[in-house]
Order: sequence, then C-alpha cells, then structure tokens
Amino acid sequence: MLGSTYGTLTTDSRRARVIACGEQPGPAVHGRAGTDDADVSGRPLSADVPDLDRFFRPESIAVVGASDAEGRPNTGITRQLMAWAERVGARLHPVHPTRETVFGLACSPSVAELPEQVDLAVLLVGDPLPVIEQLADTKVKFAVAFASGFAETGEEGAAAQERLAEAVARSGLRLLGPNTNLNAFEKFRDDLDGPAIALITQSGHQGRPVFTLQELGIRLSHWAPTGNEADLETSDFISYFSQRPEVGAIACYVEGLKDGRSFLLAADRAARAKVPVVAVKVGRTETGARTAASHTGKLTGADTVVDAAMRQFGVIRVDGLDELQDTAALLARARPPQADGVVVYSISGGTGAHFSDLATAGGLNLPVLSEAKQAELHQWIPEYLNVSNPVDNGGHPVGDWRGRKIIDAILADPSVGVLICPITGPFPPMSDKLAQDLVDAAEQTDKLVCVIWGSPVGTEDAYRETLLGSSRVATFRTFANCVTAVRAHLEHHRFTAAYRSPFEDAPRTPSPSFRKAQALMRPGKQLSEHAAKQLLRAYGIRVPREQLVTSAAAAVRAASLVGYPVVMKASAPQLAHKSELGLVKVGLTSASQVRDAYRELTDIARYEGIELDGVLVCQMVERGVEMVVGVTHDELFGPTVTVGLGGVLVEVLQDTAVRVPPFGEDQARALLGELRGRALLDGVRGAPPADVDALVEVILRVQRMALELHDDLAELDINPLMVLPRGQGAVALDALAVCR
Repeated sequence: MLGSTYGTLTTDSRRARVIACGEQPGPAVHGRAGTDDADVSGRPLSADVPDLDRFFRPESIAVVGASDAEGRPNTGITRQLMAWAERVGARLHPVHPTRETVFGLACSPSVAELPEQVDLAVLLVGDPLPVIEQLADTKVKFAVAFASGFAETGEEGAAAQERLAEAVARSGLRLLGPNTNLNAFEKFRDDLDGPAIALITQSGHQGRPVFTLQELGIRLSHWAPTGNEADLETSDFISYFSQRPEVGAIACYVEGLKDGRSFLLAADRAARAKVPVVAVKVGRTETGARTAASHTGKLTGADTVVDAAMRQFGVIRVDGLDELQDTAALLARARPPQADGVVVYSISGGTGAHFSDLATAGGLNLPVLSEAKQAELHQWIPEYLNVSNPVDNGGHPVGDWRGRKIIDAILADPSVGVLICPITGPFPPMSDKLAQDLVDAAEQTDKLVCVIWGSPVGTEDAYRETLLGSSRVATFRTFANCVTAVRAHLEHHRFTAAYRSPFEDAPRTPSPSFRKAQALMRPGKQLSEHAAKQLLRAYGIRVPREQLVTSAAAAVRAASLVGYPVVMKASAPQLAHKSELGLVKVGLTSASQVRDAYRELTDIARYEGIELDGVLVCQMVERGVEMVVGVTHDELFGPTVTVGLGGVLVEVLQDTAVRVPPFGEDQARALLGELRGRALLDGVRGAPPADVDALVEVILRVQRMALELHDDLAELDINPLMVLPRGQGAVALDALAVCR
C-alpha cells in the first residue's frame, strides 16, 4: 500500500613521442583490449548525454501518493505539481490506492492502471523502492523520489540506497533523488531575455540566492536538485545543460561527487561547448567534508585533487553563494572579451586606488594607458589628476557632457577589454548621471562594463532602475565579488580558446612498456629501490648507472664500472627513509671507502633487523634541481600525478601540484606553473636554467604508467628527480613503488 510520507526535502612530433613513452602502442595485454570508448585502463573516454527534455518538459505526469486532504504534506506538493504541469502543458494523473479523485482529477489506484504511458512519475511515498519496481513495466522515462533516510543517514541507509539504485538500473528509468525536493518544479520567470543560468544543487536551499537573481533581471532556465544521486547526478545535468542553446552558464552547489570520472567527462563536454561551469564545492575543511557526507551521503574527495580536477577542466570554483550568483550571472551574459586589459574609472582617487590594489592582487591586468590616450582624457579631466589607470575624473566631469566622452574614450582603447567603475555610494546628481552614462555606453560597445554599487541601502533609482534595468552592465555590490567574477570571465575565455579535450589523445591500448612493467610487479608488496628503478627504466625514465651487489668485493668492482664518485645505498623491499637510518653513503671516491661503506651498511641493516637484497652502488649526480614526481590513488578520480619540489623540501614546504590523467603537455607545463618554487627551474643565484622539457617528459611518462598500471600500482614516488641543466635531461635518483 502506498504511503504518503514526505521526506526531507602537444601537437608536434616530439609531443606525440613523449605521450607514447618513446614507443608505438602495442597490442592489448591480459585482456585489456583498447577501444575508442575507453582508455588504456578501461575507463570511459566519453559519456552519453541523458535526454532530459522529457524530465523538464514532460507531456504527462503521474503523482504517486497524491492527496487533496487538508493538512497533509502531500496535498501542498500535489497542488504545486498541478500548477507546474499546467505551466509546462503536461497532463497530470494522480495515483492513490484509496481515492477516486484528487482535486477533481480521476485517480488511478496504482501505476499499473495509469490511463497512458507517462514521462515523469513523482513519488510522494516514504519508501520509493516498491514503486520503482512497479514502474519497471510502465516504460516511464523519469521518476523523482523525495523520501529521506538513505545514504545520508549512515551504513544502513546507504545499503537501502544501493538497493534502490539497483532497482532503478533494472527498470530502465532514470531517477532524481532520493532526498531531493521540489526545486525542479519552481515557477521561473518567462519575461526575461538573454542567455540563462542553469542551476544544479545538492542542497535545495543553497540554490535560493541564484534563483532570486531573476528579481534582478537575470534569467534562469532550469533547476536540478540532485539530492543523494542514487542515479541521476550532477555530471548528467552538466552534460545536458551544456548542450542547451539557452544556457549561458551553469551554476552548481556540490557537496560531493558520485563519480570522479563522470564529472571529468561532463566538465570536458562543457569546456568543448565553451559553456562556463561555476561551482561551490563543499569539503575544503574536515568539518565541511564531514557535514556534507551526513547531508547527502556523498564522497567529498581529497580537496586538493578536486580543486586540481576542476581547474584542469575549466570549472570555476568559488567559495560563497554570493560569489556563485555574481560570477555565474556575469559569465552567462557577458560577451567574449576583446582584450584582457582592465581600466578602473572612478569619481574618487581614493576609490580608484583602493580598487586597483584589490584588482591587481586578484590577478587582473591593469595596463598603463598610452600617453596619447592620457592626453585625450585630459581634454575633459584636469591635468593634475591621474588618468594612467586608474582613471580619476575628480567628480565634476561626470555631471555634464564630459562624462560620456571619458567613458567612450576609455572603451575605444584597443588594450582595454573591461571597464570597471566603483561607485562607493549615491551622490546625486553625480552618481545618477554616471550610472546612466555607463549604461548608455555599454549599449554601444561589445566590451564589458562593470559597476560596483557600494550603497548598503540598494533602494536608489540609479541602482534599482538604471543599473539593474540594463542587460549590458554587470552590477556588483562588493569589490571582491567583482574581481572574482571578472577574473573568472577572462580566464574562462582564455581557457576555452586554447582547450583541447585530453580524452581525444588518451592512450587506448597498452604500450610494450606495460608488458615489461607487469613482470616487475609484486602484488601487495613494496618494491625495493632497485626494482622500482627498473620499473621506471621500463617506461624510458632515466635512472643513474648502478649495480646491485652482495659483497664488498663486488661493490668495489661495481664502483669502478659505474665511475667514481659513487653513492651506496642499502636495498630491500619495504625499506623507506634510508637516510634516516644511516643506510645511504655519498661521495665515495676510493675502493677502501667503498669496502668500508659496504660493511657499515650491512652492519646497520643487521642491527635494525632489515633483510637486504643487496647494496646499490650508484652513479653520483650532483648538479640540478631536486623535484618529486609521484602517483597516488584518489577514491573519486583514480590515479593522480603529483609534482613538487623534491628532497626534504616536499615535506617542509609541501609545494606540490596535482593533475588527474589524462592530460597533455600543456597541462603538464601548467602544473609546474602552480608551484611556488617554480623560479628554481629557471635558474637562481647564478644557477643555470633546468631542463624543463625533460621534466615535462618525465611527468607524461609517469602519467602513462599511472594509466597503464591502474590496477597494479598503488603508489609511486620519484624523489628526488634531479633535473639537470637545460639540454642534459633528468635523472631519477631514488624511487619507491607500492603494488596493489
């Protein structure tokens, strides 16, 4: 019997050689056949875009658990769904086992007895599982489950959600929820023009600020409240919205991701379509991650990896809901920039200087205007005022015909793509005339005009009527949000202009290196340094000349072959941090030193209870920049590649950057640009520039390892990777590898 419980609501040949790790792709190995739809690890390279047209614009709806009894929660919901059905032109069919009619509409006792096949079933029941099973035979396309008590409540709820997801998969329908709400059925204004914002939220209330943008004249087209995402997820809606012609930007509130790979594929689709995705992602702190998990039962993921993945695929991450609404609104409506130069124009020199500081610190480019342009501006602005950028008009020119002349002259400068005018407070008639001039000028240009209206009141006509009445001026209430939005606007267009999907170049089949590497793997074990270096060598990563020996005499012979000076290290599986135990000897220059070092190393190992497989006698490499390159596994995204300053600096400074495979040479270089110590690679204090090309090649080869050994390699740590002076390559001096 149906219940009525309402739940909580690089394109050149060298690049091709690098990505292929120096070898042509080989045949599939161990049954891992490559296809056009999956990469070398078997993960998908494309995703179907769900056809959600019939979800948002159904022709027929079934409301299961419909009610017209006053005081019942389902009654209000039924009434709202009836109003929504009328707006979208859908036929609504109530379903309830004990009612003949609901609000005058004929009521079916069960979904099996519906008078027609429906596009959407809305489930107002405490346990949606039995209804999903009944819907399997009705060929319904979509269902919505409001009920709570699933993965957000813990293990028992997660098991119930898994059973629900399995039933949905068997049924063939697509499910929104559970633990969702009525946001998808809100009344959207239909009198607004221009590109729209499509909204995705896992917490319905967190989308309210964006939804309210309609009151400021910003169009919204859709709202997808994804809830616990037992089936339909954030990624599905990103993929769908990015293909909708009316959508200018996608705004997301994300508590956790259901599947990292699906998210990357959706973000890739949006980037290729040049549709900006702006997201608040919960989980920067442990408390936020824990709270998000209790709310939706989602994995929040390691925040550094989530952040890197978003940046890698052009998703614009913001922190606050105010930033979400302002940034999404600007990106939806603004035309592509013609230049990245930003000019600050103000009534007050103090205001201009203050905002210019914030803008420069926020990464905006404030070019100095040319002498000719400054001379032109001084036709209308007194000579003693600064017009180099920021432009200070002194106040009086904005009250007459000169104000518009100044604005037009600034916008005519080819180096200027954005004009920002901070108006810290209303000062009629100056502020009123200035606002009107800015609006009029914006209508005559393709360049972006932004205004910050600083009044805390917000009831002034210049703000409510003039600025908000313009579809061409982007109006903000705070300096910080303006800087965030303008930076995102410029970065988005730079990113999409150069974007090439990394999935297009992702390797489909394993290389011969994979076959060699698999023979070295020891399931569940940590490899010795010597074995780990053999793994690197299999993928064409350079290691020092070295030999593994088991006697002092052999060590002396090895040293003469390797060439003095040498380094000697104890070698054993499970042995990490050798230096801390005194198991590394450097700078050995004679046979006697080698013999003594061998005895000392083996004595220490014996004392520490370490069973050695031998002692490494290695070429000593001294001159270069120490870096670290590694592979780890993220629970959401799978293998990730980390790069940072090496040696002890990686532990002290934690200066690292992350990428999620697949990625190309451009992203490998961008990864290096995120390091605070990037300047070390360019040469400092007389040191020669390092071989950055060789470092990039190592990063791409390690990425290939991560992809091909996805099922076999739990962790890889090359530290240090010595990057030699330009043209001399890079050498992996030490390595740690842990097998799955």
